[in-house]
Amino acid sequence: MAMVAQHHRERENSSGSINKHLDSGKYVRYTAEQVEALERVYSECPKPSSLRRQQLIRECPILCNIEPKQIKVWFQNRRCREKQRKESTRLQSVNRKLSAMNKLLMEENDRLQKQVSHLVCENGYMRQQLQTAAVPTADASSESAVTTPQHSLRDANNPAGLLSIAEETLAEFLSKATGTAVDWVQMPGMKPGPDSVGIFAISQRRGGVAARACGLVSLEPSKIAEILKDRLSWFRDCRGQEIFTMFPAGNGGIIELLHTQTYAPTTLAPARDFWTLRYTTSLENGSLVVCETSLSGTGAGPCATSASQFVRAEMLPSGYLIRPCDGGGSIIHIVDHVNLQAWSVPEVLRPLYESSKVVAQKMTISALRYIRQIAQETSGEVVYGLGRQPAVLRTFTQRLSRGFNDAINGFNGDGWSILNCDGAEDVVVAINSAKNLTADASVVPLLGGVLCAKASMLLQNVPPAMLVRFLREHRSEWADFTVDAYAAMSLKSSTCSYPVTRPTRFTGTQIIMPLGQTIEHEEMLEVVRLEGHGDAFSSRDVHLLQMCSGVDENAVGACSELIFAPIDEMFPDDAPLLPSGFRIIPLDSKSGDAQDELTLHKTLDLTSSLEVGPATSHGAENTGSSYSARAVLTIAFQFPFESNLHDNVATMACQYVRSVISSVQRVATAISPSGLSPTAGPKVSPVSPEAQTLAHWICQSYSYHVGTELLRSDSIGGDSVLKTLWHHQDAILCCSLKQAQPVFIFANQAGLDMLETTLVSLQDIALDKIFDDAGRKALSSEFSKIMEEGFAYLPGGICMSTMGRHISYEQAIVWKVFAAEENSSVHCLALSFVNWSFV
Repeated sequence: MAMVAQHHRERENSSGSINKHLDSGKYVRYTAEQVEALERVYSECPKPSSLRRQQLIRECPILCNIEPKQIKVWFQNRRCREKQRKESTRLQSVNRKLSAMNKLLMEENDRLQKQVSHLVCENGYMRQQLQTAAVPTADASSESAVTTPQHSLRDANNPAGLLSIAEETLAEFLSKATGTAVDWVQMPGMKPGPDSVGIFAISQRRGGVAARACGLVSLEPSKIAEILKDRLSWFRDCRGQEIFTMFPAGNGGIIELLHTQTYAPTTLAPARDFWTLRYTTSLENGSLVVCETSLSGTGAGPCATSASQFVRAEMLPSGYLIRPCDGGGSIIHIVDHVNLQAWSVPEVLRPLYESSKVVAQKMTISALRYIRQIAQETSGEVVYGLGRQPAVLRTFTQRLSRGFNDAINGFNGDGWSILNCDGAEDVVVAINSAKNLTADASVVPLLGGVLCAKASMLLQNVPPAMLVRFLREHRSEWADFTVDAYAAMSLKSSTCSYPVTRPTRFTGTQIIMPLGQTIEHEEMLEVVRLEGHGDAFSSRDVHLLQMCSGVDENAVGACSELIFAPIDEMFPDDAPLLPSGFRIIPLDSKSGDAQDELTLHKTLDLTSSLEVGPATSHGAENTGSSYSARAVLTIAFQFPFESNLHDNVATMACQYVRSVISSVQRVATAISPSGLSPTAGPKVSPVSPEAQTLAHWICQSYSYHVGTELLRSDSIGGDSVLKTLWHHQDAILCCSLKQAQPVFIFANQAGLDMLETTLVSLQDIALDKIFDDAGRKALSSEFSKIMEEGFAYLPGGICMSTMGRHISYEQAIVWKVFAAEENSSVHCLALSFVNWSFV
């Protein structure tokens, strides 16, 4: 019996031990109050540290009976659920997009099959005609007249005539959008896919150039039609649009007679205007159609003063077909078919007016991109800086673009007139005494008016994107800080002191603060701060609102621009703007092979390559044979002035623009891949040897210290190291140890995105400024280990971007980068932030 009792006690002890073990690891059922408390913490910090979890238990009495390990598991599960939810939402969105894209592709395939059948029949007919007598000339001419009808203004004398024109326009537009009326060819470099903007095609026919786009947009048809009909909101070249007549059609549609004015892109060509009929109606299948065509006749428009500055262009049946899509959103077809009267411009510019690709870039693609931008802003997917609303920032970019276009065109109707000036280097000076720089029209115009000095020049063998990127990142190479300070001071006060003209290169710090960018990053809006350096005109900092576009060689765009205007540091929404800047428009196509190599200039500091001395032939050997292009550069700078000083300001403006032209020519010569230029000068390699060397040092030092490869072994060799490092998913940064306070000298694309900065501003960021207190302590405690052993792992934590946003990272790796051999001095410290994300 004693043995039985002892055995029973042992079983009870064993069972109690097991139960105790199960109790410590069993599933915890949380109360609603506990879940609410944990959710509040999760919204602030999805990945709290061990200390934070213990602090949570102490501060929340309702969590006191839960172990820290179980709370850690709760946060892990919560992050997993959040990730699964986001992934599920993303996959559903991709599935809807793919289904809609599949539908579009099937329709496109059906249209192409019809087009093939049509061409086969046409080929058979032509063969039959060749075997018989030739068609009489009169018949051919009459047939041609039928295929290209002209609508006379006398048809517009009554609603019946206008409705007839409208129905004819509708039928021809639909045959272009979904039929075989035009032989469409896929636009080069715009392949359809789930991440593409849409399907794009172009066609060039006698009597006009045409472009077409098809895409999926998550907006309702009526909203899309409302946006597209307002050309001023999305078409940057649109100066004005006025509806002269509007009346309802018998079938529920609306007919409008429009006069539209568009800007000229350079000072070398006149502007265009259109006199058109626009027809808005619904189809039986629920689709919404907005189609438009030109009417013959003068139709001078509202401003007879400036009518002589326009050339009447022709719009052939064009428009928008918007169909509601299953599951929400719309499928949109856009057709732009115009005749821009290329005969009216110099021969060198005619490619701009005879190219279907240019029409697609400036009108068709821009329309679809703008609608997608509005759709993403509406859904809350777009985040902008400095707390600005998307609509406000969009208004700023439109005002910058419009002000720059007004300066280039100088319409008489806006108060501009040409001022006699020494025309050296074809610099034109125009004056506008009626210019009002205030947002409130009731305010008396600022100062005596505005003066604009502008010029256009032809560039040979210069990549426009690279040149604009250089001008943006290296303002000191071309700008006079005194002139910037003068313009800024003039806008702050209602009077200005005329500055003594002297070359004062900007030698301070240029800090670029991003405000926002379009969803495809083809356009950026930013604030630039130029730090002053102590005289009457330059003792204060100067702030510029700046818009930059077309800086990516691989992106599809009509031009590259850098437009800026001085602003007050308070940056109010109604701030007066006086835009100046550069526009570079390519005139010839360029080789795609050269683009991949030139893209690496994003990582380079080209200023160091502009020193006077013998030029190497490395760049010419690599890209000289593959890049051969022309571009037209237009420069326009605006200056406010007092009435009694306009002669002095005009002289200063001429001298300044000539100085800028000289600097741009020097830079263009330096960055020309082929080294060809009217003037002799240095040139640089498309891939900087310094950047390649630093990339090799970073990777070799990582392998030596950490013991693993930073990059794949098959990427090592040639330029691939720099390319792969630049596109690495982790944020990789390098900081110099030569200064008393370590500052960053290099970052890959992920590093720049994490810090929300640029390569120019990167050198103004100190290492300790990005870490919080815990991060600084962790780095300080491991610093001696880094110096002795060569590397160290830092625990996950929080750092901060230049925009003040918090960034969480899973782990940071820090290692020494040697300049060459293992026993050489330390060149810099490299940091890799693993799995970082904005909190």
